[in-house]
Amino acid sequence: QVQLAESGGGLVQAGGSLRLSCAASGRTFSMYAMGWFRQAPGKEREFVAVISGSGFTKNYADSVKGRFTISRENAKNLVYLQMNSLIPEDTAFYYCAASKTFSRYLASYDSWGQGTQVTVSS
Repeated sequence: QVQLAESGGGLVQAGGSLRLSCAASGRTFSMYAMGWFRQAPGKEREFVAVISGSGFTKNYADSVKGRFTISRENAKNLVYLQMNSLIPEDTAFYYCAASKTFSRYLASYDSWGQGTQVTVSS
């Protein structure tokens, strides 16, 4: 129903910032809650943040709360993840995903992007 493409990943030093973008190609974008997940080598994919279709409700993993901000521009079919005060533990492949419900649960998401690598050096 929706195709997603992430961009904005890269290599940054600890303490730095990075902004990830996710472009959606599909109709009814505003009807989907949008989430960000990440997966580091040897670890399971984990929830990072989610934003409701309207953009008014957000939820974050404890590990990123206060450092990351999720936002969206429905008119442009875009969702963002602003990452500040990055630490090496944030190093992972980051994915955006779309869900018909507001959820932190991996299985709730119907569509996934290809991901973008974020590497934080110390």
